[in-house]
Amino acid sequence: MNATLFKILSRCVQQPLSRLLRGKTLGVRVAVFDSENRILLVRHTYAPGWLMPGGGVNRGELLKLAAAREIREEAGIIATGNLQFHGVFANETKFAGDFVCCYVLRQFTRNAWKPNLEIAEARFFSIEALPDDVTGGTKRRLAEILRGQEISEHW
Repeated sequence: MNATLFKILSRCVQQPLSRLLRGKTLGVRVAVFDSENRILLVRHTYAPGWLMPGGGVNRGELLKLAAAREIREEAGIIATGNLQFHGVFANETKFAGDFVCCYVLRQFTRNAWKPNLEIAEARFFSIEALPDDVTGGTKRRLAEILRGQEISEHW
């Protein structure tokens, strides 16, 4: 079995099992904006909708390092500027005990990237022309970051 397929299968089994056995889980998402103020969104191969890149924080991993790792793995993004902390959000409606830390990044380079078993697409979108199936949490974070909407406690 190739390493990427093993990683995807492991996530499909590990994530639900981890949520069941651990009291709390922690993830990161990153709002990556390019020089034209377009937002980077990814579409997974295993779940519907477009969302900000991100994923789980490994045991002992610092949050900013997890955020940097996830954007590199999911879209080839290498942070060259500060990952600015936006907030911590409870994701109780989707997964009991799950929390998501959100960061904003505006300075980066992008390595060559191609779709893989986890990420079907990674594209920049104009804020005025987002795909119809952007996830609710992504829409709420964009309203907070770009329009100054009050920050919610919920993802």
